[in-house]
Amino acid sequence: MASPEFHAVQAAMAERPAPPPDEDIVAQRRRIDEAMSQMPLADGVQAVPFVRGGVSGIECRPAVLPHDAPIVVYLHGGGFRIASALAYRSHGSHLAKVLGARVLLVDYRLAPEHPFPAAVDDCFAVWESLLADGFDAHRIVIAGDSAGGGLAASVALHALADGVLPAGIVCLSPWVDLRVQNASYDTRAEADKLFSRAQALEARAAYLGEHDPNDPLASPVLGDWSGAPPMLVMVGEAEVLYDDARALVDAAEDCGVDVTWSAYPEMPHIWMMSYPAFPEAVAGVEEFAAFVRRVTG
Repeated sequence: MASPEFHAVQAAMAERPAPPPDEDIVAQRRRIDEAMSQMPLADGVQAVPFVRGGVSGIECRPAVLPHDAPIVVYLHGGGFRIASALAYRSHGSHLAKVLGARVLLVDYRLAPEHPFPAAVDDCFAVWESLLADGFDAHRIVIAGDSAGGGLAASVALHALADGVLPAGIVCLSPWVDLRVQNASYDTRAEADKLFSRAQALEARAAYLGEHDPNDPLASPVLGDWSGAPPMLVMVGEAEVLYDDARALVDAAEDCGVDVTWSAYPEMPHIWMMSYPAFPEAVAGVEEFAAFVRRVTG
């Protein structure tokens, strides 16, 4: 059973006023950035801008950190259309502190102004810039949540094709099948208050346009995962993306990948972003940290 603290957070969120029904994408981005950027950083963590491979972002890092600390390239969610490194700055700071890592929040280009494959190209450019600067690939983890979890998988497939691999891949509540056909869109529709089939179809249209959703870089669940590094896939059992996450695990395991599958009872979409507000969010971030420690040595 979910914790009392979780239920208290859910009740508080339900009391928040709903956004305007006619809010356009620019206003939505502004509202989210303004609200989320006000959240405080974790104690002892710095957040500084970076530009890598022509792509900007924010790096969160503890003030005291070993020179060989892991690097986590973190790709934010938002249906490929909203959110930013600024919106994720507080979350990234908590991850940096718990993981003992440099967390690079990537400001990839957003749809519909910049449709597929712009986001994949930007995220891959940051990965390539780290390699070009001499960072050890075995100390780098590619991670993301929701649409960003899909981008993390896409970047990993891209890296797999190039033959230089990160230490690991972390996909949190990942959207990895843009065919939008899995049964959990229906079976968990009532439980999931944050994402739906209708929202997925709208976001897919903005991101892909006429591009084929069967392209593995768009739907990495369809990729060839042979030779991929260890992967952590985390999902809440109340999510419409539950089947996406499970299908990614199956596809990777079928190719012999070391996959850790972690489904949290009753948890909603990207619940770990509420760290440290309730025990399940704390457990999720700590599991993420344990995986990073394991794969980076």
